[in-house]
Amino acid sequence: QVQLVESGGGLVQPGGSLRLSCAASGSIFRINDMGWYRQAPGKQRELVARISRGGTTNYADAVKGRFTISRDNAKNTVYLQMNSLKPEDTAVYYCNAEALASRWSLSAVYWGQGTQVTVSS
Repeated sequence: QVQLVESGGGLVQPGGSLRLSCAASGSIFRINDMGWYRQAPGKQRELVARISRGGTTNYADAVKGRFTISRDNAKNTVYLQMNSLKPEDTAVYYCNAEALASRWSLSAVYWGQGTQVTVSS
């Protein structure tokens, strides 16, 4: 089993920055793609950014140029640097990872518990 724990959320003023972290732990053979999703009140969960094990990234149009996803494979950790934050970025941010628990297992998708990001003056 793989556990994902997010940190770094909070309250920030418009135009400010936050950095989210998500550390994976537990029985891990290899982590493939990792990503960040978000869910605002009354809305569906949506992709924010994803990164492959080799570092290939993709972003939602709404965050391109403002957010940067990165990862440290040695630490099984993914980061999301969020700059120029807007009120519409307010949401619960969830970490996501596709991982293999052992050499012989199939990959599975895991989710963190979420961290609140609020952008408000």
